[in-house]
Amino acid sequence: MQRRALVVIAPIVVLTLVGLVWLWPSADAVPVPEQQAMTQYTGTITDVDRQECPEQLPDEVNGCGSAQVRMTGAPASDEETEVPLPNGTGAPEVDVGDEVVLISTSSPDGDVYSIVDHQRSTGLWVLSAAFALALVAFGRWRGLTALAGLGVTFALLLFFVVPAILDGEPPLLVAIVGSSAIMLTVLYLTHGFALPTTVAVLGTLAALTLTGLLSAATVAALHLTGVTDDLSASVGMSQGINTEGLLLAGIVIGSLGVLDDVTVTQAATVSELARANPSYRFIELYAAASRVGRSHIASVVNTIVLAYAGSSLPLLILIVANNDSLGGVVTDQIVAQEIVRSVVATLGLIAAVPLTTALAALALRTAPAVSVDA
Repeated sequence: MQRRALVVIAPIVVLTLVGLVWLWPSADAVPVPEQQAMTQYTGTITDVDRQECPEQLPDEVNGCGSAQVRMTGAPASDEETEVPLPNGTGAPEVDVGDEVVLISTSSPDGDVYSIVDHQRSTGLWVLSAAFALALVAFGRWRGLTALAGLGVTFALLLFFVVPAILDGEPPLLVAIVGSSAIMLTVLYLTHGFALPTTVAVLGTLAALTLTGLLSAATVAALHLTGVTDDLSASVGMSQGINTEGLLLAGIVIGSLGVLDDVTVTQAATVSELARANPSYRFIELYAAASRVGRSHIASVVNTIVLAYAGSSLPLLILIVANNDSLGGVVTDQIVAQEIVRSVVATLGLIAAVPLTTALAALALRTAPAVSVDA
């Protein structure tokens, strides 16, 4: 049965490779940034002189006064510079010892520095190291392969998907080819070259194709443009990217992470059931694994909705604060776009369970059961 599965997988691999070569971005796909008017530097706050404000500030964060900053990223490192304390919406709250990011602007009196953010590289490196150690400590070899798979995912996104879209290629096609490459590489790298993994790949690809078709049909039917904020509008205007295609690409790539989780779980469940009870026939394997799949889908659906709600929390707050009618809110493009993301991704997940379960039960009915964790 593994050979039959490979007969199906081989053309998919070839098509993915052809797609990567065809859509691979040119060397100048990512434009070289022009010299910025405001240059960024890093520094450490050595002293803070807080003073009473002559009048109340509308968005007071640090109050009035100044901070002494020892520059670490300027041409003259260790140079002490006095800068005003930052205030306003989103301004960083600073204190002595904080590592900060500053910008420099030219003025008739010379360069003027302003604190715009905290410098987070050290904290992010520590957090990343803790994540890697925890994953390897618990998953051992599987943890290492999972880290390798994560590296492949980031590499394909940063060196293929994003540059190819910037190079003018159709975003949806780039997303499908990139997702296929990520899926084939990561699933086999993480879970091994086994029959359940091959079944999970086939189930993921089928569900991902359905998700792409549903998202394209839904976005066209609801006349969604993909432009819902200043960021998406800026991407469309400054880079000349089709924002509707970018919306579709985001739905496909966002669905992949949850889809492979569901398909691998279903393939592994069928494999374990077949090994625990070799007398199970196709219909019995399918029915038993489907019960597990229903429970998994019920929890994953809530996860998807909560993930989108969490990322859109400022928007939800504004909607409630404005006391808009429910009908007007739901049909607004900003909200409708998030609903489409959630619903289409959920439909793809729901389809992935019976598809993967049926494929796994059919494959393992005539082949020795091999656990995905073997």
